[in-house]
Amino acid sequence: MAIKVGITGGIGSGKSVVSRLLEVMGIPVYIADIESKRLTNTDPFIRKELCALLGDKVFEGGELNKAFLASYLFGHLDHTRRINEIIHPQVKDDFRRWVERQSLSPIVGMESAILIESGFAAEVDVVVVVYAPLELRVRRAIKRDCSSRELIMKRIQSQMSDEEKRKQAEFVIVNDGEVPLIPQVLELISLLFENIASLSGK
Repeated sequence: MAIKVGITGGIGSGKSVVSRLLEVMGIPVYIADIESKRLTNTDPFIRKELCALLGDKVFEGGELNKAFLASYLFGHLDHTRRINEIIHPQVKDDFRRWVERQSLSPIVGMESAILIESGFAAEVDVVVVVYAPLELRVRRAIKRDCSSRELIMKRIQSQMSDEEKRKQAEFVIVNDGEVPLIPQVLELISLLFENIASLSGK
């Protein structure tokens, strides 16, 4: 059984950069955000449950009505919880099936911004947090998303703090533009291989 590594971090921390480095080094990574969007559009159970909750308007022309769903979610934590209760179990099942298909890989990864909050951390053996200073994260996110500082700060404040994430991590990668990333990723891989017997048995 492969060692499963969970990669998480706040908005603009550089999770995707770390995931791409792992993939370049031969470690397949399941991108939970992309896969959850795919499943929301294609999984019959999710479609049925969303339509039962929100009505047929949630899908228009066979596609998810993102604006309609966003209006339901915006500012309502209980609404977010109900949607997550529909989608997250299907993502977990999909991840498990995906891991089984990676039978030749001794290490696999899962990237998720909400790895800990969603309960996905229970699906992995090691939690890795990608950390960057707040101001740098804000600048990166504004540039990447062409968004305002105010909106980015609201998104950051709605997520678990970096400090809390770091408390629950087995390994922290610093992505501050100063500390080189590649040596840190190589150190992570080296540690995983050193502990492959004990970790894969978790």
